[in-house]
Amino acid sequence: LSTCIEFGANTGMNIKALQLLYTKQSQHALEINADAISHLRKIVPSKNIFQTSILDFEPKQTWDLVLVKGVLIHINPGWLPQVYDTLYRSSSKYILIGEYYNPSPITINYRGNDNRLFKRDFCGEMIDRHKDLVLIDYGFVYRYDPNFPQDDITWFLMEKRNQP
Repeated sequence: LSTCIEFGANTGMNIKALQLLYTKQSQHALEINADAISHLRKIVPSKNIFQTSILDFEPKQTWDLVLVKGVLIHINPGWLPQVYDTLYRSSSKYILIGEYYNPSPITINYRGNDNRLFKRDFCGEMIDRHKDLVLIDYGFVYRYDPNFPQDDITWFLMEKRNQP
């Protein structure tokens, strides 16, 4: 994987992890928050950072890996088809999603606010929308994992394949 972009990169924790695995990878980030971008600039060249909303981003290139983690859960469901299309258009090979999963869409109160966190089958919806996406791996990260504790996130790795 020679190129990647993370949508909603925040301060770049996932990009830092990728840098350890792929030392020569060209990394890019999309982030809307200016404070987070000041941290991102310490690990990603400024020319590789897009300061914009995922809803406004128009990719001018593709990347081997498109990563989105903890972002789709905060997108209003009405905007998800547009976001799925943006992720798809941005990828030349792989899309990695890490989000809260639920087999049917539900809304969760988030920090005292309604309609700010949505759980659903993001991967299934992407595969249904883009028929040449193939699920090649998936897993679950558990908050009580003794080695790598995170939030309870389900991740899905999809590969773009040409339709027959």
